[in-house]
Amino acid sequence: MSYLHSFTVGTPANRQQMPITLDQIARYAPSAMATHAHESRSDRYTYIPTVNIIEGMMKEGFQPFSASQSRSRIEGKTEFTKHMIRFRHADSSAALQVGDVIPEVVLINSHDGTSAYKLIAGMFRLACSNGLMVSEGEIESVTVMHKGNILDNVIEGSYRLVKDSEQAMTTVQEWGQLQLSAGEQGALAEAAHTLRFADAEGKVTTPITAAQLLRPRRNEDTGNDLWKTFNRVQENVIKGGLHGVQRDPSGRRLRAVSTRQVKGIDQDVKLNRAMWQLAERMAELKAAA
Repeated sequence: MSYLHSFTVGTPANRQQMPITLDQIARYAPSAMATHAHESRSDRYTYIPTVNIIEGMMKEGFQPFSASQSRSRIEGKTEFTKHMIRFRHADSSAALQVGDVIPEVVLINSHDGTSAYKLIAGMFRLACSNGLMVSEGEIESVTVMHKGNILDNVIEGSYRLVKDSEQAMTTVQEWGQLQLSAGEQGALAEAAHTLRFADAEGKVTTPITAAQLLRPRRNEDTGNDLWKTFNRVQENVIKGGLHGVQRDPSGRRLRAVSTRQVKGIDQDVKLNRAMWQLAERMAELKAAA
């Protein structure tokens, strides 16, 4: 079985699409295996190890397919920092699969106080090994605080997201029938370009262009419908690997620039959900035209 892992802490490229084991999770997201909370937590903090939640989810038929965690610059926090596990339920994967898309439940947690247990509806495209996340507008996410019966609440929330995934699957089918003009594709790419590269003041200085976000990485993604356009843009934004040339600070020399893969959990979630909202808005505008 082949699992590629291109960076120290993050999501492996699961080529054969088989569930990963607890040992693999421990390698990719060691903070998910923490045996106690970080020392900064008070006695009021209910500590339930993420591994207990993972095992409980597995007993309910939710299998983990990828794992990642955030880095921390604070000494001693790496073992407790935010982590993300993506699950698929054995029944829903077969029943709800649309084309090359499979519904997922994305679990996020930490043991250093930076995150409660959070569940987000996700999707996985077999064609590009890329994880998508659905916006709040499509499916409401579930937050479980570190108190009470955490395991039961997480499992209940996971089943709710799987049930609601039917709505997202319908959206995928509708977007696949919605054809975009070149101008509409460009508008979607421009908005995503700003989301990805703008600074706090909204200024974009990268030589990477919005047009580059529209370039397909495989023949399967060639097409003008909203679903294919969205996936091209999403993958180019998240996966990185785009190249450009710009002048150095002195303005005298040219230097090559390339985009990096988005590895941070917070940025991954933020970009994914914002881009889904952009696509939703485009669909609304097309419907109103």
